[in-house]
Amino acid sequence: METTPGFKISMPLITKGLQGLVYGDVFMRVLYATRPYELVPGSAEKLHQKWLKICQKAVSDKKPDLRGFERNIYGIVHDFDNLPLREGVVKPRVGIVGEILVKFSPLANNHVVDLLESEGAEAVMPDLMDFLLYCFYNQNFKYENLGATWKGKAFCNAAINILEYSRKTARAALAKSKRFTPPGKIQDLAKMAREYVSVGNQTGEGWFLTGEMLELMEEGVTNIICTQPFGCLPNHIVGKGVIKELKRRNPQANIIAVDYDAGASEVNQLNRIKLMLTVAQNKLKNEA
Repeated sequence: METTPGFKISMPLITKGLQGLVYGDVFMRVLYATRPYELVPGSAEKLHQKWLKICQKAVSDKKPDLRGFERNIYGIVHDFDNLPLREGVVKPRVGIVGEILVKFSPLANNHVVDLLESEGAEAVMPDLMDFLLYCFYNQNFKYENLGATWKGKAFCNAAINILEYSRKTARAALAKSKRFTPPGKIQDLAKMAREYVSVGNQTGEGWFLTGEMLELMEEGVTNIICTQPFGCLPNHIVGKGVIKELKRRNPQANIIAVDYDAGASEVNQLNRIKLMLTVAQNKLKNEA
C-alpha cells in the first residue's frame, strides 16, 4: 500500500468538520423547504450561495469560531424564514431515504431532488448527521446482546452527546423558526423502529432506514422514495421489506422503492416516481 501523510487529526479539525456537517444539514432543510415555493424564481438558490460562501470561509479559518458558527446558523435560518414565498401554494412533500450514497449524492440518484421539484413536489431530506448517530447508537445493542465492552458503549454514547452538542444551536434555531422543524433524536428513531425490526439489524443502514421512514410519516411526510443500489441486500430487508407492513399500519403511506444502478433504466425510475407523485397529488385534492 502506498503511504501518504493524510490528515493530522486535531480538535480544531474535528470541530470544523462537525460545523461543516451541521451547515450542510441546515442548508438541506431550509433550501428544500423554500425553493419550491419561492416568490421570485432563483431567490432561494441565490440566498443559499450567499450563505454557502460565508460558511466555506468560516470552516476554512485556522481556528474554529464558535460564536461565529452560532451567528451563521441563526442567520441562515432567519434569512430563509423571511424569504418571500407564494401564498396558498400546497405541494406534496416527498421524503428521501435509503442507502447513504444514493440518498445524498445527486450523481448516484439521478438528481432526484431536482426531479421532484420540477414535477411540482417538495423534497424532504433527513440529516446526514443522523447516520453517524445511528452508527454510534448501535454499540448499545452490541453491549447488551453481543458481548461488546462497556468501554466501547461509553465511548459511543459520549460521541452521540458530542454530535448532539455540535448541532444544539441548529436544533434551537430551527425550533424557533416559522417554517422549519428541528431534527429528531436517535433514541426516538430507535424506539419507533423497534415496532417493525430489531435494532440488531445493523448491516448498512439497518434499522435506521425503517426509523427514518417512520420519522418522516410522523412529521406528515407520507410520500417516500426509498433509494437503493441494485441488489443491495440490507435495503431489500429493512427498506423494501418493511414497506408492506408500514402501509398496513399507516394506510396513508405512499412509499416506493427505486433501484439506482449504472445499468438501471432511468425511464423506469422516472415512471415509478411520477406514478407515486400522481397518487400524492390526488391525495392532496381529496384533502382540499
